[in-house]
Amino acid sequence: MSKVTTPVHVAISPHSTDQSGTRFSAHAAFWSILVTCLLAGDLAWSQRGRGQFRNSVGGVEISTDGVLAQANEADVKLARDVARKEHLPLSTELTKSVETRKVSLRAIEEAIHKSNAVDAERLPEEIRYLAGIQRIQFIFVYPDENDIVLAGPGEGWKVDDNANVVGSTTERPVVRLEDLVVALRTVEQARRGGISVSIDPTAEGRRNFEQYISMQRTFSPSVLDGIEKAMGDQQITLTGVPDTTRFARMLVVADYKMKCIGMGLERAPIAGLPSFIDMLKSSGAKLDNMMPRWWMATSYQPIGKSENGLAWEIRGKGVKVMTEDEFIDDGTVKGSGKANPIAQKWSDLMTDKYDELSTEEAAFGDLRNIMDLCVVAALIEKERLLEKARCEIPTLLKSEGQFGLEFWPAPKKVATQCSALRRGREWIITASGGVAINSWEAADRTEISPTLNNTRAKARPTQIGLWWN
Repeated sequence: MSKVTTPVHVAISPHSTDQSGTRFSAHAAFWSILVTCLLAGDLAWSQRGRGQFRNSVGGVEISTDGVLAQANEADVKLARDVARKEHLPLSTELTKSVETRKVSLRAIEEAIHKSNAVDAERLPEEIRYLAGIQRIQFIFVYPDENDIVLAGPGEGWKVDDNANVVGSTTERPVVRLEDLVVALRTVEQARRGGISVSIDPTAEGRRNFEQYISMQRTFSPSVLDGIEKAMGDQQITLTGVPDTTRFARMLVVADYKMKCIGMGLERAPIAGLPSFIDMLKSSGAKLDNMMPRWWMATSYQPIGKSENGLAWEIRGKGVKVMTEDEFIDDGTVKGSGKANPIAQKWSDLMTDKYDELSTEEAAFGDLRNIMDLCVVAALIEKERLLEKARCEIPTLLKSEGQFGLEFWPAPKKVATQCSALRRGREWIITASGGVAINSWEAADRTEISPTLNNTRAKARPTQIGLWWN
């Protein structure tokens, strides 16, 4: 079940007016208020003891006690410059753009073991970024070589202007070893309850908010400031994965970006994707005292399977945007089981545009890579592929031991921020969202693909000991 931002809906008193004399009614001018949150990006001080400013996506800072705030341009530039300075020239073979780049789990295991690295940040770039793979498309099992090979399109990589590590020509985020490690180590949690992110007002914040709204008789922009102060900080809750990992942070960043685009707080980086607020304004549609929420979920076609079960192909977009109307019943948020037509249109449009968005906004590409990795982990576990391959990767699988996950300050709380749209006699103040990864559900849907045996044979490693080719 998806966890999403908890909305707060209130009705202004039947005889309230704004400063221009516009009258508010609990029926004709219902206020729908869901809180827009500034969430975690991935710009933070390194915890490796070197005092170095680290980066990823999002353009916000996270303090060591988990408080989130927007990063300034100077910090983003510093993060980018540091990352580019650390980026070393790639070999000629790695810079080539290929349809199928292959990485060996057994060889990666051996390379990590020999390096004595304590986390992924101390490994060579080509291992940290899995030789530049940009999506995992195939899983090949080779019992004779005691190996499992992950394969997909790949090329060289670079650090873009926003300090993201992306493909040198496609500008899609590369798949990261540390995210693969999290997916492998949390596969049982994913099976039991899935992986999700939730941002919720505190009980005290909700009470303060309701008290503040009950005292308002006019509406002006200052009311928004009052709402933000009354609500105070909201709590961020991550389930299924350690909250101090990059993996977890990317879930939060993607949710944040979806909110910004949907609510018109940030213009979409591509053409043809207006905000939900703009679509609602131009449509003239009513919300009927309900507000939609959106969340991003896994979306795959049936996974291709060879007849002998040694080759698998992950198919489909990977991510879809879902929507449902919510309403308030005695202070409790409930799903209606229905979707507002405009909200459905917006969610379908963002789903259709998702691939394009992944190129322009790294957070969406990172989220899809993470979802792919979760499906890979679920397939490996569900189909017992390590046993079939007689492949041992204890360093990658063990949550305790020499090779750990780099520590990032966990996103814990975020200040409330509101936005509003005036449409005639109505004010709409709103935002909602979430992320849900149901990787085991995707792994359950398979179909035989006769061509995969031949694809697997062509992808067989040509030299034992090499971890990529």
